[in-house]
Formats: sequence, structure tokens, C-alpha cells
Amino acid sequence: MATDPVTVPVPRRSKDYGKLEYGCDHYRRRCKIRAPCCDKIFPCRHCHNEAANSSSNPKDHHELVRQDVNQVICLVCDTEQEVAQVCSNCGVNMGEYFCGICKFYDDDITKKQFHCHDCGICRVGGRDKFFHCQRCGSCYMIELRNNHICVEDSMKTFCPICYEYLFDSIEGTRILKCGHTIHFHCLTEMTTKNQYRCPICLKAVLDMTSFWREMDMEIQVTTMPEEYQFEVSILCNDCNTTSNTQFHILGHKCKQCNSYNTRRIATRGRPNNTQTS
Repeated sequence: MATDPVTVPVPRRSKDYGKLEYGCDHYRRRCKIRAPCCDKIFPCRHCHNEAANSSSNPKDHHELVRQDVNQVICLVCDTEQEVAQVCSNCGVNMGEYFCGICKFYDDDITKKQFHCHDCGICRVGGRDKFFHCQRCGSCYMIELRNNHICVEDSMKTFCPICYEYLFDSIEGTRILKCGHTIHFHCLTEMTTKNQYRCPICLKAVLDMTSFWREMDMEIQVTTMPEEYQFEVSILCNDCNTTSNTQFHILGHKCKQCNSYNTRRIATRGRPNNTQTS
């Protein structure tokens, strides 16, 4: 006849015992979680998601809903128990930071974690440094209050570079001038490869004024042959206006905002050597 497992009593520990000594690549914490979706034990939800989504069988791919976790295992005394900050058996804090809503533990409180009720999840960086934008649907740095273009639910989408879901990503994000959002490290990698346009709307993500001045000088000293001296119609990605300008192999300047972030949409007239049938 089967019997329930017996919890072996251990000496009571101080709440700080083992702090920062346990955890995984994602978090320092003194517990593991039992995933209710597959009844397996993992150091954290990210470890679960990485394991589940790397399975060779697509049917096994799934994400752990953090709020559904109800059982954790203390790493100090190996006791499985209901979600709580303090281990019921040995008395340690299983996480110096604990959120009973997100079922989230972390010993590294230098991150300044806080729970945002509007987001419904925990954030890092300090509650006093962030505000929640109701239209964008996420927390942003205080400096962006009344100083950003709102895009409805802009964070509840995927990074246009790496395609990771942005809303609950542990990577830092950056809101662009156009209002779209991208991982900070993806933006850095993009700009080091001279890609300066938002991958979604094609607007410039940086102040390109000095670069446009360099383009002006390059075009001024680079004369096009007579057969290429004709006008083209262009659409500016930055100000969304159309205009006509002289064709040039190096680029086409918007007459409205002086940007070279433009697209050619039509040729006005024909090159001198073009024939019709």
C-alpha cells in the first residue's frame, strides 16, 4: 500500500542561508518549480520554455504560464511545498525577492524588481524609475512620459529582429522614435551593420542629420552622366511625403525634411537614350 512521502526535518536555517549560491543562468534563487503543464521540475520558467521548445517533436512545444505554478522545491532541504517565500521545512527565504502573483523568486535584489499590476507581471529597474503607459500597454522609463509616440500594445508583439516576445522578455528593450519597440542588443547589432531604419515602418531610428549632410557633399561632387539626368518621384520613409528630385545613384533627397531615407516610386520623363516601340 503506497504511503505519502515523509519530509525529513532539518535544522532551521537563517533566512539568508545560501543566498546567491543557488539558481540557474537566468536567476539566483533557492528553489525550483514544478511545471503544472507537464509535471516536470525546472530551475525557472525560462529553463522550462527552452527545454520544451527545443524538443524535436513540435507537439511538445509549449510555454509555462508563470501564474499557474503552485508547487516549488527548496534547494536547501529538497522539500516540495506550496508556493511561499519562506521554506516551510528549513526556514530559508527561497527568494530574497518574492512575488506571490507571478510565483517569482530572485535572490539578486540589485535588479530592483517590482510588480506592475497594470502589466500583470514583475519588472526590474525600480518602481520609481518607471511609469505604465496605458495605451502602449507596458512600463517605460520615466524619461519617456509625454515624450514618446504611443503605439497601441506596442510591447505585446515580437522583436522584429530576433522574434522573441517582447512583453515578458528578460532582455532590455528600446522604444524607437516611431513608437515601435525592439531589443536593445538587437538595435545595437543592427546599427553596427549600418542598418538605421525601423524594421517595421522604415523610419530612421537615429538622428541622421550629420549623415545627410555628408550625402549632400558626396552628391554635389559626383556628377551623373547626361543620360542619367532625369527626375524621379520619391516617397520619404521619415515624413511620408512624396516629391520629385533629380536621379542620383547615391540617393534621393526628400525636399520636405531633407532625409535620404526615401524610396523611388516613379520616373518622371525618360533617360535621353531610352527608345519606345
